[in-house]
Amino acid sequence: MRLIDRYLLRQLLGPVVLATLALTAVALLSQSLAGLDLIVNQRQSALVFLKITLLYMPQLINLVLPIAVFVAALVALNRLHIEQEIVVCFSGGMSRWQVISPAMRLACTIAFMALLINIFVQPASFRALRAELFNVRTDLAATLVREGEFSQPAPGLTVYAQSVDSDGNLVNLFIHQVKPDGSDTTYTAEKGRIARAQGRPVLILQNGSNQELSGRGVLNFLSFESYTYDLSPLSNSDELIHYKPSDRWMHELFFPDLQQDWERRNRLDLLAQGHARIATPLYNIAFMALALSAIIGGGFSRMGYGRRIAGIASFAALVRLVGFLALSASEDNAWLNILQYAVPLGATAFALATIFRQKVGRQIAISRTPPGDLAARARA
Repeated sequence: MRLIDRYLLRQLLGPVVLATLALTAVALLSQSLAGLDLIVNQRQSALVFLKITLLYMPQLINLVLPIAVFVAALVALNRLHIEQEIVVCFSGGMSRWQVISPAMRLACTIAFMALLINIFVQPASFRALRAELFNVRTDLAATLVREGEFSQPAPGLTVYAQSVDSDGNLVNLFIHQVKPDGSDTTYTAEKGRIARAQGRPVLILQNGSNQELSGRGVLNFLSFESYTYDLSPLSNSDELIHYKPSDRWMHELFFPDLQQDWERRNRLDLLAQGHARIATPLYNIAFMALALSAIIGGGFSRMGYGRRIAGIASFAALVRLVGFLALSASEDNAWLNILQYAVPLGATAFALATIFRQKVGRQIAISRTPPGDLAARARA
């Protein structure tokens, strides 16, 4: 039996891996299209864009894993059943549990890996993602200037740069500032570069001029080779990174600091997210069990299992939708967190009950594929 177990497990493992890779690639493509704003509007490098896209992967993998398990299991099990290899297993004396145990062991392994991702990998990657997005949002070079456009990064301040060269220098720079006292100051420079001086962000202007019109109508003109323009009023040094519930570690979700106003107001949201981290991997087991019930839960049919598969697929989609609703409801009532576990466990129990409700009849022993042929395939 061990040899046949390994054969059945091998037939399931390949499609699950391929389906996971394919669905993750599609999800990454969708995420990358949504993140093109980083390059188009925020003028970030392709490396930053790639880093942010990849940091979304742990969450994307956990989202597509149950679907990949369900689709791959249906494909593999349907092929095994149509070729009567599962029938041969039954005719060889294997019980229903022995036939489905390789698939269920694979689902439990995937669920455990998903749990590890939820507990350790996702918070670490999302914290790094939040820090990267914070750096993009506070990037003065991106927020101060839009190449070839007049921009107003702050009230009373207008900035224009003809282009930005490969070294990050602003070419043909124009700055017009209206000060609170009513005076106007205009800066023009051949080049400008954002740097830091004494811990403050500054704009170093090269080969330009400064024209200031005072409130009394007096015009002051000054040409310079290098001039330092202070950008500290444009940077919010008091802004801090705020971690969302998806970015927090498990102990921060279950035991928030109630002395902080935000965590006290969102205590139920944090608790619901913590239970969701634990409950979500159970959908991998539930969807594998549903796939097994679609193929093995009924009698053999020479006409195929399209109608049965469609029904189980619709039920699986409904189960996942109810799971999302349970998560939403748990954000308002802590006692409803039990539903996050009840939904996948209930679906698993239903699927297993469907599989074991019929006893294996002796008539399935008649098969076109002798048991010896299946053993030979397993050895191969």
